Amino acid sequence: MNTARTAPYAALLLRVSLAILFFAHAGLKFFVFTPAGTAKFFESVGVPGWMAYVTITWEVVGAIALLVGFKPRLAALALIPVLLGAIFTVHGAAGFWFTNANGGWEYPAFWIVGLISLALIGDGPYHLKSSFKS
Repeated sequence: MNTARTAPYAALLLRVSLAILFFAHAGLKFFVFTPAGTAKFFESVGVPGWMAYVTITWEVVGAIALLVGFKPRLAALALIPVLLGAIFTVHGAAGFWFTNANGGWEYPAFWIVGLISLALIGDGPYHLKSSFKS
């Protein structure tokens, strides 16, 4: 039942779901691990500690943009580097399956597919500002 009438709502559902996931992961880094603890973890995997603060901020700003629909296609594309960083620094060495010790790269790769899908299918309804002019 993919019609011109229902497809935009799929984009809305995907946009809101991705926003919730990014809020959850930023919240985990901020409230549970704390920014300082996240910075120490980043350093333990060879990433400068200050990048933890950038990552948390990037996730929150990206999640807000997705949720309220401010240029959501561009926001989706802008969030992909966060997940690529997670794959290349932490999850890639753990293998494919996310149930492996330290979590494999399956889950962040699936997020990337969701972000690319959103960028391709469009902003969806109820967005503040379109990503591209019609």
